[in-house]
Amino acid sequence: MRQIILDTETTGLSVTEGDRVIELGCVELVNRQLSGRHLHCYFKVDRDSHPDALKVHGITREFLADKPTFQESVAEILAFLKGAEIIIHNAPFDVAFLDNELRLAGYGALATHVQGITDSLLLAREAFPGKRNSLDALCDRFGIDKSNRTLHGALLDSELLAQVYLALTRGQNALIAEEGTDGSDEQSVSAGPSVCLDGLRLKVITASADELAAHEQVLAGIDKESGGNTVWRTVQA
Repeated sequence: MRQIILDTETTGLSVTEGDRVIELGCVELVNRQLSGRHLHCYFKVDRDSHPDALKVHGITREFLADKPTFQESVAEILAFLKGAEIIIHNAPFDVAFLDNELRLAGYGALATHVQGITDSLLLAREAFPGKRNSLDALCDRFGIDKSNRTLHGALLDSELLAQVYLALTRGQNALIAEEGTDGSDEQSVSAGPSVCLDGLRLKVITASADELAAHEQVLAGIDKESGGNTVWRTVQA
């Protein structure tokens, strides 16, 4: 099972007003393990970032001046994403921007190139209804170190989201193990170390006569209150 954790940074919040993707970060999971493969791209665009966006990511137009455009990088991007399940936090935002970039580059929407798109924000809201479920909040909730996150960055945020996603979905481990062909995959979930119980001898403690008599009195009282319809009396009869 191949999954790609993906994040973008943009010049602003509105595709319809011409904002563009300026950074893309992806990390790969294979069978719920970080594979070590990642993709990180910056893109030259013909507009400045909104001041509010600059406060978030700090990526200036001057920094991007010598970077390739999205169109120049699109083949590499699609090759990396092809056939994988894509995990994005607040997916509609990133997908709208990526669909726009793909359209401008002459390609179909993101969903046509990948196996599926999963919104980790929706997973978090199901797990923690009514709670704050931003990436920062989830890192705090799961004890994930985000001390290096002074500014948002697509690759760093993807790496953090990968840890959050695995923590959010850890209950799926058993289901993933069942999907294996023979259960011999080294990355399958372990059932834990086996313990030999051959030498274990359990002590058997029997009830005393007084305890049996007291128990019988309790059963008789319950039987009386039920009008003689208790299950144990019916079975005995």
